[in-house]
Amino acid sequence: MFPEFRDLITKLKNNDAYFERLFNKHNELDQDIKNKEENIQLATHTEIEILKKEKLRIKDELYAYLKKKATE
Repeated sequence: MFPEFRDLITKLKNNDAYFERLFNKHNELDQDIKNKEENIQLATHTEIEILKKEKLRIKDELYAYLKKKATE
């Protein structure tokens, strides 16, 4: 995710609690979606779609935050 910001992501994960929390939430949702899609955990199609939308919202927020921090 966002290879152009790889170094900044590493820095923020270690020094920015807000970014770290968002990043971890995105990864948790990603794993949860995979588990549900592979039927490791039970979920309806609608539940999975809701999770995907939340993951995308967080990804957009992460990208905006990275762009802001890259210019500081």
